Amino acid sequence: MLTLIMLHRRLRTIAVLAILISVATWALDLTGVVYACPFCRAQRSVIGLLGLLMLWPDPRGWAIRWLASVLGVFGAVVAATQHFAGWRRIGAGTFRFADPWPVDPFLLSGAALFAIVGLVLLLWSWQPAPRDAR
Repeated sequence: MLTLIMLHRRLRTIAVLAILISVATWALDLTGVVYACPFCRAQRSVIGLLGLLMLWPDPRGWAIRWLASVLGVFGAVVAATQHFAGWRRIGAGTFRFADPWPVDPFLLSGAALFAIVGLVLLLWSWQPAPRDAR
């Protein structure tokens, strides 16, 4: 079972994964493989910057948490706005999944929203894990 202590112990690994996701998606964007979407660019940038903040030697500092919160709120608002646009199209009866199917802005914006909020909450809850806890 995944516990908060286990996530805290893997904070650096999670941070590196966030940075790698950001770099990989930026590479797809800059090489023209995917559409240059301003919503997506903001979300992938926020995910990468949150990853960098999580690599700080002691991320409990007020400045790190404040900056992460500001970036997180911005990224969450952008992701929620993009995701709601999909729900608006569903309500209007005009929604269709993008082709290729799994790479759909509606699905990806929902995933980005979960990632951004999760990274911010993990950073806010982080504390050094006790040495004897398993």
